[in-house]
Amino acid sequence: MRTPAVPNLLTPGRIADQLGVSLPRVLYVLATRRHIQPAARAGTLRLYDRKAVAMVRHELNAMDARRSGNGKGSQGQ
Repeated sequence: MRTPAVPNLLTPGRIADQLGVSLPRVLYVLATRRHIQPAARAGTLRLYDRKAVAMVRHELNAMDARRSGNGKGSQGQ
């Protein structure tokens, strides 16, 4: 009998390590983007799935683009 697969969930610290950014940047994105929700909780730990990691990566890239002036918005016009 096969055992069910264990989901691969990550803490914010592991997300920061995987994306190569600082933990405070990941925590900022998670705190300010309400559409990125934890897939599970373990006590007080929030655990995120691959989809959430991809959304964090996208938000960080968008923040970097806006900061460097390559993003879309009224700042560059």
